[in-house]
Amino acid sequence: MGVTRIVANLSAPDPIALAKFYQEVFELDLPLDKGWISFLASDATQKIELHTASQGGSGTDLPVISIGVDDLHASEAAVRAAGAEVVYGPVKEEWGLRRFYFRDPAGNLINVVDS
Repeated sequence: MGVTRIVANLSAPDPIALAKFYQEVFELDLPLDKGWISFLASDATQKIELHTASQGGSGTDLPVISIGVDDLHASEAAVRAAGAEVVYGPVKEEWGLRRFYFRDPAGNLINVVDS
């Protein structure tokens, strides 16, 4: 048996509004909207990862998902321009990772990582 994908599901009172936020900020495609669930996608490929943790590192809360980006500063600017609150960072962690956290419009804590 092999795992073919792992999908994050973000809780939202208005799934399409939250999907449009992520579509705008991270330039994702919206291939499916059923009203109660919206799918966001990208043609990018990645390895499968599943992290287990008791905290987010550096004494932070554990985010619900991590999003890897190729330009951390541009992503931070897009998050702020979309009206989301950056609540941690940007910072270069002692283990070498550059990242920031923000709260999306539904209140989810999101980790954005320079990948």
